[in-house]
Amino acid sequence: MADGLRNSVVVQTTRWYVCLFVTDNTHQSEATGPFPARSGPLAAPSSSAAPSAPSAPSGSSGSAEPGGSGGPAGAKPGAEAPASLWGRNFRLFFVARAVAVFGEGMVPVAFAAALTGAGYPDASVGYTLGAWTAAFALFVLFGGVLADRFTARRMMILADLLRLPGAAVLAVSFSLGSPPLWAVYALSALSGVGSALFQPGVASTIPRIAPDVQRANAVIRVIEALMVMAGPAAAGLLVALSGAGPVFAVNGACFAVSALCFTLMRLPAVPADSVRRESLGRELAGGWREFRSRSWLWGVIAIWTVHGLVVGGPMVPLTATLVTGDHGSTTYGILMTVQGAGSAVGGLLAVRLRPQRPLAAGALALLGLPVFLVLLGTGAPVPLLYAGALVEGAAFAFWLVMWSTTVQTHVPQDALNRMHAYDVAGSLLMMGVGRTLSGPVAAQVGTERVLLAGSGVALLVVAALLLVRPIRTLRRVA
Repeated sequence: MADGLRNSVVVQTTRWYVCLFVTDNTHQSEATGPFPARSGPLAAPSSSAAPSAPSAPSGSSGSAEPGGSGGPAGAKPGAEAPASLWGRNFRLFFVARAVAVFGEGMVPVAFAAALTGAGYPDASVGYTLGAWTAAFALFVLFGGVLADRFTARRMMILADLLRLPGAAVLAVSFSLGSPPLWAVYALSALSGVGSALFQPGVASTIPRIAPDVQRANAVIRVIEALMVMAGPAAAGLLVALSGAGPVFAVNGACFAVSALCFTLMRLPAVPADSVRRESLGRELAGGWREFRSRSWLWGVIAIWTVHGLVVGGPMVPLTATLVTGDHGSTTYGILMTVQGAGSAVGGLLAVRLRPQRPLAAGALALLGLPVFLVLLGTGAPVPLLYAGALVEGAAFAFWLVMWSTTVQTHVPQDALNRMHAYDVAGSLLMMGVGRTLSGPVAAQVGTERVLLAGSGVALLVVAALLLVRPIRTLRRVA
């Protein structure tokens, strides 16, 4: 039972770890020619004011370069042919995100197998992942500033190249024997720094390569959900066949493929690229001013910190403990697979549904989370737990697409990386605190009660999102 519980917690930790890495991956098809004119982050750099009126980029004369969105020859003046999502840049971005999420999903399973197999205590797995989390939390805000300063694409390539040697060292070390724990912790922390430099740029890249931000986000959400399921499964198979070393080798290869894809991308220039940058401290302060100036933005993040502390954080380890203890590790593994399938369903729904008030629609979708928590807390039979996991996965994925798309289309491009960094940092810190406190609190009052209390807070979160007028009434851009 101890081994099954440990492995189950690792699988769920994998899902949480990957969700952090992927939190705001937005996407779109590459169009080196002009996009359909719209207000939003590409329109022009801005300080704290709302995005300016729509204006077409210079050179938008109607001709389209390869992969562009200009109208076909002979089209009537003023007619806009819809741009294809699957242009060259989007295809490269799609591959980069798929392999990155797949590779990252393999890592916690590999660490669990390698460290416990080498005779290290079970706690060493948590400390290893904790080193990644701490490094990520410390550097993600700086990652946002650096992405704004040096362009997101360059920082993402640098981040992939920074993480590749660490994965190679782990692959060789675990293939030849057992490296010392301090080295494992250091290399995990280095990977966390790389992720912190990489993550902020994901948000700002999508609006630059896709004419339809929501559709792009939804498509990426689907492939990420599939890779979140495939990564741990592939890692478990590789570990069983040849040990943990090859898993880290595959992880390193994923970083190399991701770096190559971003190197091959050719992003259209935007005004934000030529903005004069200030010192690091001033850029951080400027990002904070941008953040505070949008009540819908900081309102959602403030509400979401409560969700991470009381709902999202405790839900991860307590679900693993409860389901594994009551029904076994196999049931828990299937539950996680069903939850991943639900995320893919939520992404597909977001491809089709285009609500005029995306945050309000996403908040309503979040009602699927308390349903799942109630089923867990009341000891529902396994088939109902599977149904609840499917609904919860779809609900959360739909919300993430609505949220990501809203941020990417309402925040100016020259501040988008920093805005995303503030979002990720706040969510990560509160989620980490919630996970840390969940065990002691559950030991005192019971796991079921903590989950039921979380379902009540989840309902309050939905109510708060719908009651705050700037959040409820914010309309979609284009």
